[in-house]
Amino acid sequence: MLLVALGGEEAARVLRYDRVAILGGEGWRVVTGHLVHLGGSHLGLNIAGLLLVWLLAGDALHPREWGVVLGGTALLNGLALLVFMPGLEWYVGLSGVLHGLLLAGVLAGWRAGLRDAPVIAGLVVVKLVWEQVSGPLPGSIEAVGGPVVVDAHLYGAISGVLAWLVVLAWRVKTRASAEPRD
Repeated sequence: MLLVALGGEEAARVLRYDRVAILGGEGWRVVTGHLVHLGGSHLGLNIAGLLLVWLLAGDALHPREWGVVLGGTALLNGLALLVFMPGLEWYVGLSGVLHGLLLAGVLAGWRAGLRDAPVIAGLVVVKLVWEQVSGPLPGSIEAVGGPVVVDAHLYGAISGVLAWLVVLAWRVKTRASAEPRD
């Protein structure tokens, strides 16, 4: 994200989620749009969100599993925007992916016995419901310096849960294949 920001307006133009460009063959934008930000405050908030995810759930998954969750969430979130929001011309930011990372990490932590996991998961769900009913949280538009696409948060959360289920299935399959056979 920092490298994209250092790349300036040209990098943002080439990498942001742009519906027309994606449908014209620039499919990478489905993922790279999450790396582009509206400005310094938007970037700073997303970096802070990434640190928060790491502090709350960083130990819940192996780094390779985090990679699967990150890549899967970014891809699925971008595809959901493309399919379910045909009127969305452009999008930038990591917040949708952050919602997915947080839920995936918290669910993995919950499964591993993290006591606070149900509370954190519940707070995320309450926030998502709030946004679907009432729109962005008060002050968020001013904080990021532009429009907030709350559906990206919802699609990101769903994408993160789906990506975590893939990791969970892989864990189960790996354990089953490692068990001794009679």
